[in-house]
Amino acid sequence: MNKSSKKKSWFAINMGWLLQLVASTSWVVSVFIYGLYGLGDYLQLIASTAWTISNLISFPNNLD
Repeated sequence: MNKSSKKKSWFAINMGWLLQLVASTSWVVSVFIYGLYGLGDYLQLIASTAWTISNLISFPNNLD
């Protein structure tokens, strides 16, 4: 793999990770903005929090 394509690949991976993090964090915030009224809201909070944590844990893997 040449240097140019390696740089593009690194950028694509990190941009994808960043956008995933923005989406998951936005989901967490939206749950609090709209309120926790029922079981479905708590499940949404659990799912969005798990997705955000997963994104944060995977960050070191993107540095390679």
